[in-house]
Amino acid sequence: MQPAVAVKDLKIAYGDHTVIERLSLDIAPREFLVLLGPSGCGKSTLLNAIAGLQDIRDGEMWISGKNVTWEEPKDRGIGMVFQSYALYPRMTVRRNLSFGLRVAGLPKTEIEARIARTASLLHLESLLDRRPSELSGGQRQRVAIGRALVREVDVFLFDEPLSNLDAKLRNELRVEIKKLHQSLGNTMIYVTHDQVEALTLADRIAIMKDGVIQQLASPSEIYNRPANLFVAGFIGAPAMNFIQGRIETKNSRPVFESNGVEVSLSAYSFAGTALPGSVTLGIRPEHLIVNASSNAMAVIPGTVSVVEPMGADAVVWFDWAGKAFSYRVMGDAGVEPGATIELGIDLAKISLFGTDGRRL
Repeated sequence: MQPAVAVKDLKIAYGDHTVIERLSLDIAPREFLVLLGPSGCGKSTLLNAIAGLQDIRDGEMWISGKNVTWEEPKDRGIGMVFQSYALYPRMTVRRNLSFGLRVAGLPKTEIEARIARTASLLHLESLLDRRPSELSGGQRQRVAIGRALVREVDVFLFDEPLSNLDAKLRNELRVEIKKLHQSLGNTMIYVTHDQVEALTLADRIAIMKDGVIQQLASPSEIYNRPANLFVAGFIGAPAMNFIQGRIETKNSRPVFESNGVEVSLSAYSFAGTALPGSVTLGIRPEHLIVNASSNAMAVIPGTVSVVEPMGADAVVWFDWAGKAFSYRVMGDAGVEPGATIELGIDLAKISLFGTDGRRL
């Protein structure tokens, strides 16, 4: 299948400073791809390059089977939604939606039909005659999304469109964007630093660091089988717990050892041979189980330091071997600071990383 968007050997540099070096990426038709990473990782730069808003040093950009490397943004067949609403303040919602279509010279009947379809999709029918100053932040962002949708193109680009909204509005619009993609079926590329947005919206996530894609996979794969220590630590709140130790061989079977605790690795799926040596074991807070006694779990002791009630669940921080770790429980934590606890490690949920940071 021909990709909807293909980035080939992309290089972006400012003088002697290289931001992205030889990046290639194929995005399938109808796919919702999220570019995720910390500030400065190159995700918005990549999106702007796809849009034609960013000069590139080398490489090619293909959209819908056409080489658009040197095409102007308006000729690339894309619609873009920016972080800022960028609405014309003196124009009504209707005029904001129709502006680009009027400039392009579309017939009035076609413009009206597109506005009607878009307003229906985004629940803007009752707002068409208002100006931006009369709208809430969420309504303004829906108009900004609508301005892209009226172009009726195959590829839509979103550059952190929800970052200016409060938590409640972000949650509401996140659901609306998900529904929009399911309804339209267009290819969507979405930039964010918010992992919740990425995990809930994406078909695939490309996690970036220093201009390099660290892992490109489904949300489930990234969450359960992170490719390296960076991905493992970036995804998850609270972050994954990391325990330094060694792999030893006992009775012809690999075992992880750290501070007197042994973790059987018989069920772990190694990418290659399990060689003895220094490794890092990762376990997410929700995969530590309080007062576990199952033979299928390794047990570590701990002393509670902080309890964070979070409504439906609670995060408990505890100290073990001089380091802070966390676990998550549903409802009331049932412990107080200073309490001694025992936590079981779910052996089916662990991750192991070598000294180079890559998953074993």
